[in-house]
Formats: sequence, C-alpha cells, structure tokens
Amino acid sequence: MASRIDVHSHYMGEVSFRLLKEAGLIPENFPIKFWSAEDAIDFMDRHDIETQMLSLPFSLRGNAADPQFPAPLIRELNETLAEVVSAHPGRFGAFATLPFNSTDAALEEIEYALDVLHLDGIAQSSNVGGTYLGHTFLEPVIEELARREVPVFMHPNDCIHAADLNLGRVGSFIEFPMDTARNVTNAILTGVFQRHPGLKLILAHNGGVLPTLAWRISEHLGMGQGPGDADIDAQHVEEVLRGLYYEVALAASPHSLLPTLEVADANHLVFGTDYGAAPEAFIARNIEHLVKSDALDDAQRASIDSETALQLFPRLANG
Repeated sequence: MASRIDVHSHYMGEVSFRLLKEAGLIPENFPIKFWSAEDAIDFMDRHDIETQMLSLPFSLRGNAADPQFPAPLIRELNETLAEVVSAHPGRFGAFATLPFNSTDAALEEIEYALDVLHLDGIAQSSNVGGTYLGHTFLEPVIEELARREVPVFMHPNDCIHAADLNLGRVGSFIEFPMDTARNVTNAILTGVFQRHPGLKLILAHNGGVLPTLAWRISEHLGMGQGPGDADIDAQHVEEVLRGLYYEVALAASPHSLLPTLEVADANHLVFGTDYGAAPEAFIARNIEHLVKSDALDDAQRASIDSETALQLFPRLANG
C-alpha cells in the first residue's frame, strides 16, 4: 500500500496554545501536551503516513479590547508552521490560519502565508464568529482564495447557538457535522460557487451530514429559499457537491463513506486522521474501515491514500 498523506492533523504547539487561550477557548490551568514533530512522526510511521498537513483550523474574529487580535499571534503561528515544514522535508505540510479581525488582515495574511512562507493552503472553520460562506464579510477572502485556486481545508466548529443546541455535550457529537452542512448549503444557495468556480474546498469528516442531505437540498429549491438567494437548480447542487473534496477522518465507516460516494467520486476523497484531537484507537478503527470497505477497490483506495492529495498539493509531488 502506498504511503498516505494525512490532510487533517491538528497542530497544538506553544503558539497555538497562547492564541487559543487569549481567545478564551482554553480554560485556565487546562492540561495539555504540546505537539512535537517526534511524536507526530512516530504516529505517522505506525500508520503508513508519509506526510501530515498541519493546521489549527479556528477562524477567530477580533475584539473591542484589542482590535489587532488575533493577527500578530496568527502571523507567529504561520511562521512557526513554515519552520516545521522546512525542518522536516517531506514529512509535513501546512495550512495557514487567517486572522478575521478585518477582511484586510485576512487578505494580507493570505498573501504572506502563500507567497512568502509558501504554505500549502488555508484552513478555515465552518463559521467565522457566526458568519458563513455567502456573507458579505467573507466575500473578498473567498474571492481571493478562488482566484488562487488554493486548497481550503474547512474544519467544523460550534455555531454561536451551541450552548443550547449541544444539549450539554461537546459539539463533536452532532453540531460539528451539522455546521459543515449549514455552511456549504448556505454557500450553494447564496451563489458562492457560481461567483467563484475556482474555490477548492476540502471538507473535514466527509462533509459531516452534507452528503446525506444532498437530495433534500435539491428538492427544496423553490420551496423556501431566502430573499437574497441565487437562481440555481438541482444540477448546480449536484455539480457543486461532486466538485468538493471530502476528507475521511472519523468518517470511513459505511454510515459516512457510502453517502459520500453517492455525491462524489472516490478521486475526490482524501485521507485524514484528526491526529491531535481524536484518540489513536479511534483513528485506527477508522483506517480499518477504509482498508476493508467493500465500496472501494484498490485503485480507489490508492487515490484516497495519496494520489488525489498529490494533485491538490503539487509541492509534495515535486519533492
């Protein structure tokens, strides 16, 4: 079996910890084991992974007390990721994180991260402080990412109503996969993919519940769209979903894999683990589902393991 490329791996280094702590996302005295290249490489070697794409997919807005937050810390984070990639040739790539204290700050970081640091893509959460794809605030950023046709790794996040919707549980039970579907559905209905056909999204966890809702979304057209929605048809919905990329971390069981293969070909699926967030035993069971799936042949598994990722990230293919 060809070595795998892991598109979904959480980087929790010291600068990540400071960033999330300042954003109020880590409680005081919260125990954490910082990421290390040695631990990550040991994990990769245990699971036939050649390269991990590192990311910290939290899209943070600014605050009134510090209008510049989080731009300086995100700049430090992206520079740290570039150093990790440079220090371990072939073993790591990275998605840049963007600051959303302003649209201009996000655009400036895209230019720096891609043109100066030469990172491999952009990581963005399924909502940015309650703002979804299709909102005017995000439009200039999406326009630039689509113009560059750079891979954008879309990671789920709690929505702003999570305290009620999670029913006292962590968001990864239900709301994470829901928010991915909410975000992409809003993008489809508001015409994001009509305006920006070059947008190259990689959806974590096979897009959450999105594949199971594909037919329902198409059938609802004309029944309850918003006043500002675009003029689209069922064929457009089908084409958008077929053109997205789906990352299989924690989603390779038949319950998730089979619906995804109904809306996209296997060559639009990529391998991922959720390393740094998911327990290794969970990851191992998910890989076993992928290896043993009757829905895939060996050529399709090779495509998922690495071949599609090599097309998305030509730097890896070119050594």
